[in-house]
Amino acid sequence: MVHAIQERPAVDAQAVGLKAFGRIADIWALSGREAADLADMSESTWKRAKKPTFAGELTRDQLLRLSAIVGVYKSLELYFDAPLSHTWVKHANRGPLFDGERPIDAMIAGGLPKILRVRTYVDALRGGA
Repeated sequence: MVHAIQERPAVDAQAVGLKAFGRIADIWALSGREAADLADMSESTWKRAKKPTFAGELTRDQLLRLSAIVGVYKSLELYFDAPLSHTWVKHANRGPLFDGERPIDAMIAGGLPKILRVRTYVDALRGGA
């Protein structure tokens, strides 16, 4: 019984993370490929993972990515008004982390370390860091 209780929070966290990430991917108008790459999974796995019946397990890296993306989303929503908060990741950015790239492309190319740096960057924009 104790073993089942210890496993449940991880499953719940994964389901919540996937649901939140799916909503963010929709709001940011990410393609299936962009969402899958950002989450570090194949496009076919992403298609399965966004269903409530997904039974696969995410890696620690994938869970950290989802968590960091939720943080980026939250900071953007607090700092910018819509529609900019929803489109910011798709606009070319001359900021120090992006060198003219779109933030979404920089995060995909740079993986978890870049996603975490972008999260710190947008937290700092809103005065959270």
